[in-house]
Amino acid sequence: MKQTLGKQERLKSKTLIGNLYKEGKSVKSFPLRLVYLQIEHASKYPAQVGVSVPKRNFKKAVDRNRIKRLLRETYRKQKQIVYETIDKPYVYMISYIGKEKCTYAEIDLKMNQLLNAFIAQIKQKSDEEKHQK
Repeated sequence: MKQTLGKQERLKSKTLIGNLYKEGKSVKSFPLRLVYLQIEHASKYPAQVGVSVPKRNFKKAVDRNRIKRLLRETYRKQKQIVYETIDKPYVYMISYIGKEKCTYAEIDLKMNQLLNAFIAQIKQKSDEEKHQK
């Protein structure tokens, strides 16, 4: 699998983002939060991802852009964890909820924990659905 994060893998649709925040479930690994929703999307990839950093916590665009770059890079390096386990299409948004800047190594570690927590929650939900049937 290529370690890229192309245009088709990025979450851009305003309607999907709106649905994501209305109906989505979340997973946290401070300072990261992942809001996800299992929904059909136009991409050929199993997941579409977006990143966000609130203006409230980081006033300077330079700081927000740096953190967004780090989030995209750490996700790009570790996305195969998710791609190997999910079988339905998902959309998710990764938000930085901390108030302090983190280093690449810290964000990389937290991204790994976040993606593993996401996978665990999805597996738990699918197991519950199997037991109900």
